[in-house]
Amino acid sequence: MKKYLNSVITGSGHFLPKNVVKNSDFLNKVFYDGTTGKPLDRPMEDIIDKFVAITEIEERRWIDNDMVNSDMGKIAGEKAIEDAGIDKNDLDYIIVAQNFGDVAYGTNKTDIMPSISSKIKHKMDIRNSSCIPYDMLYGCPGWIEGMRMADQFIQAGLAKNILVIATETLSRIIDPFDRDSMIFADGAGAVVLSAKESDEKYGILAHNTISDNNEELNYLYNDKSFNPDYQPNNSFMRMIGRKIYEYALTKVPAAIKLSIDDAGLHLDDTSKLLIHQANGKMDEQILKRFVRLYKGKVADDYMPMTIAKFGNSSVATVPTMFDLINKKQLDNHEFNSGDNIVFASVGAGMTINSMVYKFK
Repeated sequence: MKKYLNSVITGSGHFLPKNVVKNSDFLNKVFYDGTTGKPLDRPMEDIIDKFVAITEIEERRWIDNDMVNSDMGKIAGEKAIEDAGIDKNDLDYIIVAQNFGDVAYGTNKTDIMPSISSKIKHKMDIRNSSCIPYDMLYGCPGWIEGMRMADQFIQAGLAKNILVIATETLSRIIDPFDRDSMIFADGAGAVVLSAKESDEKYGILAHNTISDNNEELNYLYNDKSFNPDYQPNNSFMRMIGRKIYEYALTKVPAAIKLSIDDAGLHLDDTSKLLIHQANGKMDEQILKRFVRLYKGKVADDYMPMTIAKFGNSSVATVPTMFDLINKKQLDNHEFNSGDNIVFASVGAGMTINSMVYKFK
């Protein structure tokens, strides 16, 4: 009988900051027009109402002032290791998806030396020198890309246990004078991916990535504040929302289908789509176009959403959502034996990836 070497999630964990920032907390803010460099001439109530109608975001979580990115990653990672029931020194790799490193409160300057994965390994007091830390700098799709790399390590026989963490503090690198700052949030999620031999195939079944780096390269970029008088006026995260929206609706549905096809499955064989929480309306339109490729339909709970309460925490949104469902802490969502789950993300670069995972 054929034996399969499966890449299986054996534990998961997440960390959400306790600081809840509601939309009403922005009522006294002043947002600027990026073209004119002058304050927007509209009531904040109207700006917030339109923002909610487009993104569906009602609140988000921002990190404590005395914490940095690697602190959150350490907490999520330790929870995943505990859930997996393994010794932390039995890890072969620590892959950390992040984008801006440790950014101290009061500044937007990145600190990525030493790497965030090295810092997390140190903070977790892992003494195994054969446990190799990697940073995955890949925009919002970083965690799924980290899972793709981890699966390849396992399939190549190079690892038995890999900790894949996603952690980001977008609140530290947003322009306080840009209305898009209301989109972004902080958080961390993690899983332990382990090698398991079996007579049946389960765990990660297929994955794919596409990357368009031509005119799409700077749909997300860094630039100065919209307020020309703001000091210090360093580099802040900026995005061209309309271009990202059009790109995602055009490219993401087919990219998701590609992994389902590679897994030898059909839409009807899948039970959930865990998609990056970037924009509520955008994700809903992606789902419609994705389902249309099969001329089919899905259940109302097929695509869980967390963006309304947690905002867009970049790399952390998908693994955080996975852990919440895995622990039965997200509404009535749950995973069951035999379920085929689809993961997908789109982000800076522009890059899209997807993955199909089967529960035993």
